[in-house]
Formats: sequence, structure tokens, C-alpha cells
Amino acid sequence: MAEQGVVPFAQAAQTQGGEDAIGGSLADTAYRQLRRSVLSGQRPPGSPLSVSALARDMGLSRSPVREAVQRLIHDGLATHVPHRGAQVVELDRRELMEIYEVKEPLEALASRLATARFSQADVERLEAMLVEQDRAVAGPVLAEESTLMELDRAFHSYIHRAAGNRVLCDTLAAWSSRTNLAFPSGWANPEYARLSVAEHHDIARAITSGDADEAERVTARHVRLVRTRLARWQARQAQDRAAGGVA
Repeated sequence: MAEQGVVPFAQAAQTQGGEDAIGGSLADTAYRQLRRSVLSGQRPPGSPLSVSALARDMGLSRSPVREAVQRLIHDGLATHVPHRGAQVVELDRRELMEIYEVKEPLEALASRLATARFSQADVERLEAMLVEQDRAVAGPVLAEESTLMELDRAFHSYIHRAAGNRVLCDTLAAWSSRTNLAFPSGWANPEYARLSVAEHHDIARAITSGDADEAERVTARHVRLVRTRLARWQARQAQDRAAGGVA
């Protein structure tokens, strides 16, 4: 029986439109699948990432799966524990809040730099992303959490790349993966999801209007508000556990 969040390689290739048959590597497919299962919460923090078990369930040899797990470790989504092997990384509340403290000025810097470099094509792409986000949070039922997380990641990653600073982009990419790992179920909260999308509109409006100061300000504010919502969500999770509820 396949582990939770893992599907055989042949099935994964079909669902991805045969990408691997036209050039994508087996390691790429394994990596995308494992990364998705980690970020969606299917593999919660502390879950083992046994190469042999994953290879068996995916119908792959160990080599591409081992490479995929190493990439997760490089991304900060997994860690190697002596005598136990690889597992999904666990973040305590203090470390998470410290990451957000550092993310705030760097995200703001990325928006400031991107404002000066945005082309008309960039403006149109960012606007298209916001249309997708609006659609995902419209109506009484939200899109799936994994979809909302991916839309959020794509929005911020686009701004990071537009900033034109590779060190900044790589640093934010690694930290964003880890913060998403800690907050997957938060996207199921309609209020949180819609607030984030509204704040994305503020960021995009400032960047596309060419106002670097405003872009920096509203981006920093967005990161602070997300950190506050995360802390509130974690507190509720702790209360649920203390009361014997489902976390």
C-alpha cells in the first residue's frame, strides 16, 4: 500500500500531462510530488522520508528518490537526523517568528527593487495572478488549500525574481517554503485567505504604479499581518490539543 501523499510514478506522469515522457527527469517528478505532499500537510512535520519506502511506493529506483529527498533538504523542508534518516523538518514557534522578523524587511526590499524593474508584461502577469487569486477565494467555498498556497507562492516568487537580486531571491524562496510548511491549514480559513489576497492587491497596486516607497510599506505590513494571523492560528491549535480536539 502506498504511503499517504504518494502515488506511483506512472500515475503521477499521467496527471502531469506526460511531462516526464518529453524530457522531465524522474528525480524532478519525485521531487515535485514529495514537495507537494509536504507543503499540503499530507506529510506533517516529523514524518519520515525513507528513500527505500518512497522508491517502492513510487515504483522508482532509489537514485531519483534519493536526489528528490536531498533537494527537499536543500530547500529547508526536510532534515537529516542521525541514526534516523531524513524527515520533514519541524519548526518551533520561536524559530518561525524569528524567520518572519527577518522576512519582513527582505520581502519589502524585494518589492522596492521590483518596482523599478517592472515592465508592462510584468504588470499584466501580476494582474492575471490576482484574477486567479480572486477567483480562488470568491464564493462561500474556497479553492483547495494546496491551490491557495501555490497561488500565494507564485505571486511572491514573481516579485522576488523581478527584484533582480539572485541572493535575495534564493534566500526568500528557502524561507517561504519553511513558513508555508508551518501554516498549511491556515489557508482553509476563509477570513485569512481573503485578507491575504486583499493585501496582495495593495502590493501589486503600489508596484505597478511605480511607487517604491508604498510598495515597501505595504509589503512589510503584509508580512507582519501574516505573522500575526499565524500566531493566532497556532494558539488555537494549541488550545485544541489541550482540550483533546483535533489539531
